[in-house]
Order: sequence, then C-alpha cells, then structure tokens
Amino acid sequence: MNRKRSEGRIAVVTGASRGIGRGIAMRLAAEGALVVVHYGTRQDAAEETVAMIEEAGGTAFAVGAELDSLDGVNRLLRILDEELIRWTGINQFDILVNNAGIGTSSSFEQTSEEDFDQLFAVNVKAPFFLVQQSLGRLRDGGRIINISSGVTRIAYPHIMAYNLTKGALNTFTLHLAQLLGPRGITVNAVMPGITDTDVNAAWLHTPDGHKFAVEMSALGRVGEPSDIADIVAFTASPDGRWITGQMIDATGGSHL
Repeated sequence: MNRKRSEGRIAVVTGASRGIGRGIAMRLAAEGALVVVHYGTRQDAAEETVAMIEEAGGTAFAVGAELDSLDGVNRLLRILDEELIRWTGINQFDILVNNAGIGTSSSFEQTSEEDFDQLFAVNVKAPFFLVQQSLGRLRDGGRIINISSGVTRIAYPHIMAYNLTKGALNTFTLHLAQLLGPRGITVNAVMPGITDTDVNAAWLHTPDGHKFAVEMSALGRVGEPSDIADIVAFTASPDGRWITGQMIDATGGSHL
C-alpha cells in the first residue's frame, strides 16, 4: 500500500478483539492510523490484535469496558482519555467505528424481555451514548461508521429482535449525519452479510452451511472480515469525504 490515507489520525474501533472488528482495526492501522482496540471481556484477544498490528508495522493499544450500560460507556471514555493523553497529549480522535454488538439465537417466539433489553443495550444504547459523550472528543472533519447488517434489507424473522437493533442503528446513522454535517463529520453505516468469523464458524464451516452462504451471494462466495474492513477504511478516509448518511450494502449481493 503506497498511500496511507489515515496517516496521523486516531481511530477508535469498538469490539475490535476478534472478527470484523479485528479486520477493521488492522486495516485502519495499515492506513496509518493510531488504532484504539476496544474489547469487552476478551483482553487476551485484544492484545493479540494489537500485537498483529504492531508486527505489521502499525500502532495500536487496547482499552477494555463492557458496553451494556451508560456506566460502561463512561468507563470506556475515562480509560480512553487517560490513554490518549499518554500517547498523544490530548484526548481527541478522528474516527469512531461502532462495531461492538451481540447477536441472538432466540427465535421471535422465544425472545424474552431480558434478551430484548440486552440486545438493545449493547447494539443501540451503547453506540448512541458513546457518540453523544464523544462529541467534544471527535475532531471536526471526523468520521463515524456504524456496523449495521444486511438483515435490515433481507428478511430473517427468526432473529427479529437483533434485526430491530440494526434498523435502529441505520436510523441513528441518518439523523446523526444531518446533525454533524456542519462540523464536516460524515456518518455512515456499513451492512455486512454472512461473514466468515468465529461467531459464525459453528454452522458456516459445515458443508450445508457453507453451501447456503455461498448461494446467497451474487458473487458466489462467503464474505471475509477484510471485505468489510476495506469498505470501512474507504469511508473513514479523506476519499470518503462526500459520502454521508448512507447505508452501504456489504453483503456481496446477497438476495438481489
């Protein structure tokens, strides 16, 4: 890569210890950004992500906080402030990727109130308040990328509660883009389809599961974290300056 589009910028990626989040963190680091690798409980995996970034010549550090409450968001920001000041002298950053989220295996009929509330706490409430509480930390001309899902376009009623959280994230993206436009901050959502991560491995790495996923895509293969990371890196870069308020389909043409 000859041109490092995010040289000198600071990126915060939530849920960056594994899967798509790890891919995004590594890609932004390759673009020249100092990457904050957030994790909820898997400190070991986050430190592994940092080590992989450093081995590739990038710069990163890990911060941990469970994002299931406003207290968790505030804890993350307190730690982030301390670490950013230690690394850079100020507590500001340029890119926020709201990737952290949880899924469900409960059907519509089986979803309990506790399940429902937990999904919305992590997938919607945390990004909402993380952005709200970061407005003074996010530099003008910055970038916010919310990791949504193709389920906002493709019907999967058996995981309806999860799907609703991603629909809310898309609405958040649209209105936040209008709100922050005067500051030159772009806000977009990236909507992955089935992606080969450890979350999906149990069913995806079976003959029937793999065949099902491949047949969904117009491109005839399963998505990789790098596919999503490349899209995020573009929207996070100066090249993405004229794109905002968009829900970018990253499903590989699933169910066209």
